[in-house]
Amino acid sequence: MPGTGFIWQKGIWKLAFKPYKHYILSSSSGYLANWILALFAIIQGKKVYSWTHGIKGNNTRVRMFMEKNFYKLCHKVFLYGNQGKENMIQAGFSPDKLVLVYNSLDYEKQLAVRQTLKPSQIFMDHFGNDLPVILYIGRIQKSKKVDLLIEALKNSNAQKKFYNLVIVGKDVENNDIPKLVEKYGLNSQVWFYGPCYDEEEIGPLLYNSDACVSPGLIGLTAIHSLTYGTPVITSNDFISHGPEFEAIEEGVTGSFFEEGNVENLCLKLSEWTNLSQKEREKSRLNAYRIIEEKYNAASQIKTIKETLALR
Repeated sequence: MPGTGFIWQKGIWKLAFKPYKHYILSSSSGYLANWILALFAIIQGKKVYSWTHGIKGNNTRVRMFMEKNFYKLCHKVFLYGNQGKENMIQAGFSPDKLVLVYNSLDYEKQLAVRQTLKPSQIFMDHFGNDLPVILYIGRIQKSKKVDLLIEALKNSNAQKKFYNLVIVGKDVENNDIPKLVEKYGLNSQVWFYGPCYDEEEIGPLLYNSDACVSPGLIGLTAIHSLTYGTPVITSNDFISHGPEFEAIEEGVTGSFFEEGNVENLCLKLSEWTNLSQKEREKSRLNAYRIIEEKYNAASQIKTIKETLALR
């Protein structure tokens, strides 16, 4: 429905008359067909669930009104993270109605790749030195603020703290990051790897990096990095992040720097690139732990089955 902010999914509401007992709607109140499906299903004594980010702290009044009433229709609400749960509790929802199910990538495939990995010379071969390596992976767009990372690299150089930077991803908004790198004379320290979607390539890059840094918004990148045991650094702009930022535990699986503060970002870079081998291995195991406990499909399926009382 162009121009309205709402979406109509043709034929979805008819599913309410199929012989199903449970419906999990993986979308929000903006999908109007969900309202009709939910109402028809509930009238028939069926149970409706929503799998969603929940109520965000930056919603408009109209969006808040719609979301609250839509979630009231649902038997339970599956949520990607604790922030969404806390927002919904503050909006008046009972904690018993809210179920944390988190998010995941292709954990089984990534785990299979991870089990083949070991420290390698991949960065030594490219850069010709053994400086600490920080990595950015994802689309290069303004919301990711990759320019802050380049500024941090320049400022760190001035402080006699040197790093190599690997940028994995495609520039989708003409951010001119290569021009900024050239302007600051950082060409020898930055590897524009380009877009890559092959886990057998991505795995060694993440595994051998000292830290994965996303200066702007972050989401599943946090899960991707931690799956390969690499700590994650991002900003403390929690309200703008995807719920996956919650996998980052300060000083354990990564760090948060003060939003927009390059000097504070430099400090976090220094902290995570100066770990002893023992400390780095501990951080790797902590990263593995959080993914194995929460952020994988098997854990999600288990939670959903228990909630729906399925075997």
